[in-house]
Amino acid sequence: MTNYVHKGDLPADVVFDGDLAVDTEAMGLNNLRDRLCVVQLSDGKGDAHLVQIDSKTFKAPRLKVLLEDRSRVKIFHFARFDVAILKHYLDVDVQPIYCTKIASKLVRTFTDRHGFKDLCRDLISVDVSKQQQSSDWGADDLTPEQVNYAASDVLYLHQLREKLDVMLAREGRTAYAHECFKFLPTRAALDLAGWPDSDIFAH
Repeated sequence: MTNYVHKGDLPADVVFDGDLAVDTEAMGLNNLRDRLCVVQLSDGKGDAHLVQIDSKTFKAPRLKVLLEDRSRVKIFHFARFDVAILKHYLDVDVQPIYCTKIASKLVRTFTDRHGFKDLCRDLISVDVSKQQQSSDWGADDLTPEQVNYAASDVLYLHQLREKLDVMLAREGRTAYAHECFKFLPTRAALDLAGWPDSDIFAH
């Protein structure tokens, strides 16, 4: 297992096989205010690639092409945030999408714990640390602790999807999940347009 850190964009010689686990790190949780700093990727084979985004240009053309490749499913945890910030800073239209948080909320109705750490512990018996979540992701050089933390956010998403797919099928909710996933770019666009907290379906 190796973690790679790339400045600005993916190198031309980096090749991924199949669907991609994706995550982002930013300066905060307001995707209009807090800039995108890092994008993490894994194809589920054990390696993670971290791209430190250029804060002057916000251009990563090879990364953009990869994330817009409709032949690959992009697996996220809480895709709503990641899809919005990728659109806002890199002008990336991510599709198709799988969100492990949404899948968990559809089938793990016996708990209110749907965080990434909870899913890893409950579904694949992996204990992940969230200690670096609030660290400075805008630094020129990431610490080894930050690199390991960021990598862990994508290394297990393929396994989580596999477990959640079984549960979705068992409970007859696979179709609901996929319709929710398809709506995520619109939900992200609404967030960016000023409706982050409003339930537009409410009375």
